Amino acid sequence: MSTASLPDLLRAIHDPPRRLYVRGRGDPQLFARPAVAIVGARACSPYGAQVARLLGRELAAAGLVVVSGLARGIDAEAHRGALEADGVTVAVLGCGIDRDYPAVHARLAEQICERGLVVSEYEAGIEPAPWRFPARNRIIAGLAAATVIVEARERSGALITADFALEEGREVFAVPGEITSALSAGTNRLLQQGATPLLAVRDVLEVFGLGEKRARPAPVEGEARAVLERLSETAATADELARATGLEPGRLAATLVELELAGAAHEADGVYRAVVGRG
Repeated sequence: MSTASLPDLLRAIHDPPRRLYVRGRGDPQLFARPAVAIVGARACSPYGAQVARLLGRELAAAGLVVVSGLARGIDAEAHRGALEADGVTVAVLGCGIDRDYPAVHARLAEQICERGLVVSEYEAGIEPAPWRFPARNRIIAGLAAATVIVEARERSGALITADFALEEGREVFAVPGEITSALSAGTNRLLQQGATPLLAVRDVLEVFGLGEKRARPAPVEGEARAVLERLSETAATADELARATGLEPGRLAATLVELELAGAAHEADGVYRAVVGRG
């Protein structure tokens, strides 16, 4: 563990940390690379988890450093997506640099340290405390030129990160959500207040003057294409898909397995969704 000089973007915020403790094998010079923060609800929906992972993977593949807070839900999925792309990600802690919080993410922190960094303004031995996490959020926003809020309740800590980013004149994106969902109340409010809607990965990449770099997905044909087209319109259960497509249950089950293996569809809690950003 060591300390690092404050990156220019972080030094420029209203209340920069006095120092930054770091651990990991990543080069501290990675702070000079363009970075995007991805944050959101801890108790996120399957859709929110999918979007966060997609964003982490595609933005890291395009060369951006993905910054988040190692929390459950959206934060963890953003880190995992970046790791899947063999990209670089930075986790900002709200406790001592020697702690992994939550403890369940100790393995994830270890994976992050293999290529990127875990950072904190707190020295070893400092316990997590509720008031440290809002303070931590200013560092997440301060390290990044743009911040993405994937899902957030009306009083979510992710909105504090968005506020810090806005105060520093940084770009803030919000993923639109269902107006009936409490998990979308915060993000939809941000959109109402002028945040940029995030409708595709390229919306973020354009801020950095970058293009998408991802593998071409495996093509799907015949019945699988018909099912995928239905899922591209809206998420659905197997029963709803059977009624919409007229496929027998056995054929439909085989088709759904084909789509999942091709990375074209995803199932959670009995609901199937087309993979966001495919094609």
